[in-house]
Amino acid sequence: MNAPAKKIFMRAGSLAREASVSTDTLRHYERKGVLPRPRRSPNGYREYPPEALARVLLVRRALAFGFTLDELARVLRARDRGAAPCKEVRALAAAKLAGVEARLEELTVLRDELRATLDAWDSRLSKTTKGARANLLESLSARPTEEHKDASAHTWRRRKRKDEDE
Repeated sequence: MNAPAKKIFMRAGSLAREASVSTDTLRHYERKGVLPRPRRSPNGYREYPPEALARVLLVRRALAFGFTLDELARVLRARDRGAAPCKEVRALAAAKLAGVEARLEELTVLRDELRATLDAWDSRLSKTTKGARANLLESLSARPTEEHKDASAHTWRRRKRKDEDE
């Protein structure tokens, strides 16, 4: 009869290299509860089971999607206990998407304002004599131009329509 295969453990440096993180990140993940505390070798080195790499990669990807370490710790603890927190994960991801969409709207407004500002600055620069100041930065604190008012009104109408649809 064959003996069961021996589990091969990875030291912190190896795991960190494989996952493209630092050993400090691994320790932080342990403190936050998204990575189980590893066993210790007789000489005190931290040794991780092979599945630790998959866990670290999962955490990295989830962080890129906007999940927080606290959210992940809560979900992963539930999973480790045998629960199925799928609906909570789905709800968290939906909230992340809503935040991204709101930020995209804000960025669209900012882009439009920057375009209008650059157009106004180009006009101002074309009327400024060589070597004279056009006071471009000072114009940012001035009252909004008509183009800015129009862009802001358009944004407000779009947000109002969205709120009415919900």
